[in-house]
Formats: sequence, structure tokens, C-alpha cells
Amino acid sequence: MKIYISADMEGISGVVSWDETERPNSDFERFRKIMTDEVNAAVEGALAGGATEVVVNDSHDSMRNILIEQLHPRASLISGNIKRLSMVEGIDESFAGVYFLGYHSAAGTLHSVLDHTYTSRVHRVWINGIEASEFIIFSAVAGYFGVPVKFLSGDDKVCQAARDYFGDIETVAVKKAISRQSAMMSPLSVAHQEIRAAAERAVFIPGNVKRFEPPITLRVEFASTREADSASIVPLASRLDAFTLEYTHDDYLVIIDALLTMCRLSAT
Repeated sequence: MKIYISADMEGISGVVSWDETERPNSDFERFRKIMTDEVNAAVEGALAGGATEVVVNDSHDSMRNILIEQLHPRASLISGNIKRLSMVEGIDESFAGVYFLGYHSAAGTLHSVLDHTYTSRVHRVWINGIEASEFIIFSAVAGYFGVPVKFLSGDDKVCQAARDYFGDIETVAVKKAISRQSAMMSPLSVAHQEIRAAAERAVFIPGNVKRFEPPITLRVEFASTREADSASIVPLASRLDAFTLEYTHDDYLVIIDALLTMCRLSAT
């Protein structure tokens, strides 16, 4: 039985500032270790639950954060950021479940640590009318392949959002958000124990397969008109207003292609 772990960074223990999640800031190396330790706790739990193979995808920023020399010896690592499926690169029908570790809330979530949706250049994303966080966007890629979501960790706000969306999945709140850049933390040892236990339990639950039925309409509202201008050259995208683009297709993987292309173009 194979388990897939998508590991982000803003939702891990201790993180409340971008300085802790980005090179070349002095705190970054310390939080790479904390991220790797949380991944290892999830790997240990999945293996204890009966998983025979665990694949970890480094899903934060450069996607070169997890310390491979300290990664659990029974986990495989996908590293690097040129990946068509981005935060769920490598997922397919062979996996029994997907775990989202260290995730954060969608942009605009009140009092949630480092809320954003994929990039600070994006204000909001909707798919078929549903406002979409990163876990909604990429859980639908898992759903495309029939893989259920079984686990999510992050702050209390993203955990509640995940339970509201997926229903019966395992969640671990490693911190209670106070504002966008402050939180009450669990001790690392407690967070690791809770992640390990929840990751083990998650193996045994059915989880939830979420997908979007065609036609699928993506709507992206950018933070500025300049960014929307840059992204608007995506073929077949419609400009709805100064900030917003829309794109419709029947294949969800093409929707993901369009979203990621818009995000990359918006940086130019």
C-alpha cells in the first residue's frame, strides 16, 4: 500500500513569518530541519499503519527544502520545482491515500498563519464557483486519479477548513493562529506525536475523493492589474475585469496547467 505526502512549510510547527520559510534568511535552515522532522513523523505513522511505500513531495517554494540526509530511510523524495503537477507531482492511481502536511489557509482567511493561495500575486482562486485553497486545488488532482485525501496538518484554521470540505479525515493542528503572523504553538515533541498517531490512523480510514466535474471553470483574481496583464496571454483565457481571468476546460490537468502558467507569467 502506497501513501503520498505533499509537504508544505507555512503550516509546520513554529512558523509564523516568511523569514522562516525563505532563503537566504538566517532562520530558514532551522525550519528546514523542523519540516523534515514533521515529515518523518508522518512517514513513521503511515508505515506503522501498514503502508509499504511512502513518497514525499517537497511542495514549498523552491521545493528543495527537505533535508534528504535526515529523511526517513523508507521514504522516497521528489525534490525541485519544475514539475507539471507541482505540489502533487508523481501522484497516480497506485496510491491508497494522500496526506497534506504543513499546509496553510487560502488567501483572505481571517486570523490564519501566512494565508495565501499559491503565490502572493494571487488574491483569490475559484474552481466551478468554489473558492479554492491549495489543498482544494491539489486534492482535485489526487481525485482525478481516484486517490482519497486522508490527512492534513497545519494551523487550526486550515484544519477546520479541511474538515469542512473533506469530512472524515485526520487533521492535526500544530498551532493555534492568533493573526497572520502569530500563533500559540504545540511543543515540537507533542506535534510529532500527534502527527505520527494521526498518520497511522489515517491509513485505516476511507478518506474522501474530491474532483471537479466538467466543464471546469477556473477563475483567478490577481493582486494587481500588472500581474493580470502578464497572465492574460495564456491562450483561451478570458479577461473578466482589471484583476480577474477565467479559463474553462473539461480536463482538470489542463486547468492546473493554466493556473500554474498564469501564476508564473504574473511574475514577469
